[in-house]
Amino acid sequence: MGAFSRIGNQLYTGQRSIDFVGRKWLWYAASGVILVAAVLGLTVRGLNLGIEFKGGNSYTVQVATSSQSVVDKIRNDLNGSGIAAAATPTVTTAYNPVSNKASILVETRTIPSGSADDLKVQSILAADAGVDANQISSSTVGKSWGTQVLHKMEWGLGVFLVLVALFIWAYFREWKMSAAALLALAHDVVITVGVYALSGFEVTPATVTGFLTILGFSLYDTVVVFDKVRENTKNLRASRQSYAGAANLALNQTLVRSINTSLVALLPVAAILVTSTLLLGASSLKDISLALFVGMAAGTYSSIFIATPFLVHIKSGEKLVKEAARRANARAKKDDKYAAVPVFTEDMAIEEPLDADMIGDEGDPIPTQGHTPGYRPTGDLSGRTTPESKSPVRDSGAAGRPQPNRTSRSKRK
Repeated sequence: MGAFSRIGNQLYTGQRSIDFVGRKWLWYAASGVILVAAVLGLTVRGLNLGIEFKGGNSYTVQVATSSQSVVDKIRNDLNGSGIAAAATPTVTTAYNPVSNKASILVETRTIPSGSADDLKVQSILAADAGVDANQISSSTVGKSWGTQVLHKMEWGLGVFLVLVALFIWAYFREWKMSAAALLALAHDVVITVGVYALSGFEVTPATVTGFLTILGFSLYDTVVVFDKVRENTKNLRASRQSYAGAANLALNQTLVRSINTSLVALLPVAAILVTSTLLLGASSLKDISLALFVGMAAGTYSSIFIATPFLVHIKSGEKLVKEAARRANARAKKDDKYAAVPVFTEDMAIEEPLDADMIGDEGDPIPTQGHTPGYRPTGDLSGRTTPESKSPVRDSGAAGRPQPNRTSRSKRK
């Protein structure tokens, strides 16, 4: 734990640094592969929409104890029953710890209530579960309610994005930060939806709630990092760093905080996901916890690897950022006087040959004055050459007044 704290302190003070901004193309490529897989999953497999969104029949069988063998038997018997609407049923189990009762939930496509197919399905369920027919309850769910939920979610998402963009722009006074934050947000949502498509998890109204929740978490971490970026780049003209260097330092300074907060948030959600999946069976907790877990993990990733590198990328063309980068590069070269020294090799020339326009008629080199075509940078890479003196150097008689010196007043003559 002490080593972790020491690393965090070194990251904050800049003694140790991870180059997140300089490797932006690596992070872009990794996110691109994940996004392509998510889009392919959505295109090829699509989402497994719940009965609330596509409509159908729901049967609930009250049993003493539920087992996987009974679930498999019900699924196989309905598949072979010859009822087209029940050919691909969704069979899950549920347990109510308050009433200490278990049940088996079966969802099919729409079957008219009281029809021969409806009665046949109920008889199969009663026989496989070993219960009376009166212990089976059925209901028909229309897709109109789920459609209303989707429309309200689309409206809510649109209003949320507009308000978030305005808030970030007003807070940071920087529309490019709004653009980078919204890009990271879209990145998280697409990955989360893609995971649902690839895994085949059912999308229910609880899943929609989870999607809306991860929007806030994703933006929270991004705004914290951007606030540190603004603090580090507040006085960029007087800073010794470029904008990219200051932004990368902000990422390193907030890295430990991002990891800690993400772990604290992810561990309880992971516990809920495992408990709801393995112990409680199908439940709203499983639907919402999966969306939260994937969305939080993607939000942490995008706030570190996508949002800030993309912000630096779109600001790299600004005049102030270019000047800061030029000053930082010149300062780095000046500090490292040996950066321009070539590596010694056996065939290295002792003296660099002069160009033809730098050699006089008698083969002597022509002295350079000021900036000439044959100009070569000086050893300290300052880009300056000393002009020739127009007259001998002599003592200045400026106004005949004594000039300041370091001799104490009592010892002056």
